[in-house]
Amino acid sequence: MNNNYLIAVVDDDQHIRNLVEAYLQKENYRTIGLSSAEEAWTLWQTSPPDMWVLDIMLPGMDGYEFCRRIRNEAEVPIIMISARDNEVDKILGLELGSDDYLVKPFSPRELVARIKRQLQRWYKMSNPVVEGVSIPTTPARIEIGRLQLLLEERRVFWCEEEVDLTSKEFTMLRVFADSPNRAFTRDELLTFVWGDDYFGSDRAVDHLIKRMRKKLEHVPIEAVWGHGYRMRTEGDEQTDEAGTSD
Repeated sequence: MNNNYLIAVVDDDQHIRNLVEAYLQKENYRTIGLSSAEEAWTLWQTSPPDMWVLDIMLPGMDGYEFCRRIRNEAEVPIIMISARDNEVDKILGLELGSDDYLVKPFSPRELVARIKRQLQRWYKMSNPVVEGVSIPTTPARIEIGRLQLLLEERRVFWCEEEVDLTSKEFTMLRVFADSPNRAFTRDELLTFVWGDDYFGSDRAVDHLIKRMRKKLEHVPIEAVWGHGYRMRTEGDEQTDEAGTSD
């Protein structure tokens, strides 16, 4: 892994932007500073960065809404920074899809260390080998009923139509497809998809599956009460058991 990543720093405080960018540039990262989520959204649509350092309290669109929009499209790393240290704020940020949450005032060196860790995880996740899961080299295709996964191409077809999935969504689906009918705990899914050093809420699993269900309508992934989730093979009727926030 090299440091040739572009990191976008979104904060309406110019002093904080300049400080964070200076520390990142010392580590040979490329940076771009933005003062609003609207500017950040324009950047995402034109020249998307490899990572976001995102303030929550922004003029106009706030960091929560921006994070939600990004997560609907991709799994690019996001670290939220905020002067709000309430536990509810942290949990909300993590549940919306941020990978980390740092309270102001913070040590720039600590932020850089967390950025390095998230980019290392992102690099591993982008690699075809998923840490913690035994991925066979063959077959190159998995077919379960109406679901098809082309593994080498990382493409997914549902009801004969191709569906665009983010990296985490594809990995999660691959875990289920490798072991149909097996019930996975949320902790297992967190480890398989986010890595064994992830410290956020296990509600991240619920939110990821909720997004997958929107893209793969009627896919037979079901909640297992008091345990986690499983994907039934075709022909088994999907149930939406209690215990999920959908």
